[in-house]
Amino acid sequence: MIPGGLLSDIRDTQGLEGQQLARGSTVLHHRQKRGWIWKQLFVQEEDPTSQIIGQVKSDSDRGSFTIKYVLSGEGAGDVFKIDENSGEIWTLKKLDREKKAFYVLQAQAINTRTEEPVEPQSEFIIKVQDINDNAPQFLNEPYVSSIPEMSPVGTTVAQVTATDADDPMFGNNAKLIYSILQGEPYFSVQPKTGIVVTSWADMNREAREEYLVVVQVKDMLGLSGGYSSTTTVTVTLTDVNDNGPTFQQHVYTFALPENAAIGTTVGRIMAEDGDIGSNAKMTYRLEDDLNESSTFKIETDPVTQEGVILLAMPLDYESKRRYTMVAEAANNHPDTRFLPLDEFSDRTTLKIFVEDVDEPPVFLSALYEWKIPENAAVGTVVGTVSARDTDTVKNPIRYSIDKKTDATNAFKIDPNNGTIAIAKALDRETADWHNMSVEAKETMQNRLSSSVAVFITVLDVNDNVPRLARDYQPYICEGTQAGELIHLLSAVDPDKAVEEHHFYYSMVPQERINPNFTIRDNQDNTAGIVARRSTFTRKDQTQYLLPVVVTDSGTPALSSTTTLTIGVCSCLPAGHCPTAGVEALALSGVSMQTLVGIFVCLVTLTALSVLMLIVRRHRRKQQEGTDVEKVLYYGERGAGLDFCQPPVPLRPHPRRRDRKLRREEVRASIRMSLRESHLIGPEDEVFRQFILDRLAEADQDPYVPPFDCLRTYAYEGSGSSSGSLSSLDSCLEFEPEKPVCNSKPYAVRLTPWFGGAEEDTFF
Repeated sequence: MIPGGLLSDIRDTQGLEGQQLARGSTVLHHRQKRGWIWKQLFVQEEDPTSQIIGQVKSDSDRGSFTIKYVLSGEGAGDVFKIDENSGEIWTLKKLDREKKAFYVLQAQAINTRTEEPVEPQSEFIIKVQDINDNAPQFLNEPYVSSIPEMSPVGTTVAQVTATDADDPMFGNNAKLIYSILQGEPYFSVQPKTGIVVTSWADMNREAREEYLVVVQVKDMLGLSGGYSSTTTVTVTLTDVNDNGPTFQQHVYTFALPENAAIGTTVGRIMAEDGDIGSNAKMTYRLEDDLNESSTFKIETDPVTQEGVILLAMPLDYESKRRYTMVAEAANNHPDTRFLPLDEFSDRTTLKIFVEDVDEPPVFLSALYEWKIPENAAVGTVVGTVSARDTDTVKNPIRYSIDKKTDATNAFKIDPNNGTIAIAKALDRETADWHNMSVEAKETMQNRLSSSVAVFITVLDVNDNVPRLARDYQPYICEGTQAGELIHLLSAVDPDKAVEEHHFYYSMVPQERINPNFTIRDNQDNTAGIVARRSTFTRKDQTQYLLPVVVTDSGTPALSSTTTLTIGVCSCLPAGHCPTAGVEALALSGVSMQTLVGIFVCLVTLTALSVLMLIVRRHRRKQQEGTDVEKVLYYGERGAGLDFCQPPVPLRPHPRRRDRKLRREEVRASIRMSLRESHLIGPEDEVFRQFILDRLAEADQDPYVPPFDCLRTYAYEGSGSSSGSLSSLDSCLEFEPEKPVCNSKPYAVRLTPWFGGAEEDTFF
């Protein structure tokens, strides 16, 4: 298939053979199947629609209309179409390379009779050629930059960047050139990079602080017929220390009364500096002159950069009436790149005249300000005011508080030394500050007086507990789901609200696992009551009590507990309770006083129950500590042994017995003890000796408990065909086929030992 006139390569020719064919080389010819002959097709963007851009032709097409051509792929039928008879490829619309630069399509020749492909499908590309239809655009606008004043020529100010959507690989459509439209001769721009630089030296911020530079960018390398765009660069000059301080006057004159207090401001001087910020900061000083400068001092006001002249020593009109001195102002950060060092300072002359006055007592401070916590005890000293008589004759001074300015008599003053103390307990919530007038009066001569303002601020201490903002009457609707907000709470505190003051909401410790409700602190001085379950009904319970603890963030933290009554309500569809608040409580039929009474009764009953339980346990322990002896009852008649009777407790130890044991009773007791052994000896003397030896060992044993106890010894002798009849192990294993109650044939060997025991014996 051959595209008409444009495509001439043979598709089946591959590798070296194909390259040789392209160069016109001679190769060994052999017959191959002929196929599609393709290359790329090109179409210029923005061309009119319905134009032919190429033609495909199959080798099998003989012109008899037996072949039709089919086009598929990107844009087939929408952007491009093919004439199925001739194979011509047409455009259907204008193309935009910036939207899509190329299209991949497939063409195939089909037999019109059999509808079968006559050759394999082949793929080709249609490339859209670029034209200059886009203007360059600046990025990252607007441009703002700053450089130091007095910057040298060539200092980089900023770089502007523009892009062009046209094809940078095709012609000059996207090749850009930058130029300056406004801002010369102070600035210039590099044509290819867009870097804006200074082109004027010694630009002075004090003369002009801001410049507006307009930069233009053009495509087509700036040739005519191209597109262009502009942008602005705002350039601000930052300050450098290129100016020194300068006094506007050569001489400054001041006057000061001789009774001026030390620290009194004589006056202010100021040297001007054209710079700003740290470059304009300066320091004032008085040149050394012990007779003049020591009487005064000068300080720099950090806000206004003025030199404040202060009185450093007392003045005496009769001794000296005029002072003359030199003041100097110097930059703190001189920069010798711009000025010589000596030009960063300036000097002026100060003349101060002392005035002779007859004045009343003068307070050492123009006003007094103190702060005192509201919990300060009565008698605590707040501060001391001080005044002096500057006349030649020193008169005593007495101090007093103007009662009109202290109507509550909250403070008192020592008339001799001016010490102000607390006279009554303070309460910031009642009055958080006091403005008083203190008078100092001479006691002799003219009795001149003067007053000074005293400001006392009462500082807040955390002495008021927080409480809920109002009497809340929350309710919960039947059918409320777990996690729903029931009511929002807020709190108030009479104490002064400070920054970051916070209220914390919680439940009392014993209620923190409340199955019904919980308190959710919103961290904004409010809290919400949230349901913890979803089964609230008035049928089950009409009211719930919820103690809420509100704690402030003061030091120390204070808290209060308020018990809220939450009523269960059959709410309206909108969620409103028609019987909320007090009416909800009334519906339950139980008043708050009744609930409190029931609670007190329950607490009392619980306390009594616990007390009775403690007493009962104490008595049980006492009974368990009492010594009680128990023995088994043996009823022997002849050779029988009756152990079927239950053991009976004996009376307490022999201390209660009224008589001595008879010899027969002792013998009976011994025989009873012998019966309780596992084995019984065959000879009386041997067994008797055995018992006596063991008794002696027990008496001499230091580890024997200090009370009577029963000792059992397994000694029955040997040769018995009946085995042991001792009750100590006779009931460990019960064998029904060998009843122990019929023991006549088994007790033959024991008869000599207990033949005389014909009566029941207790021990």
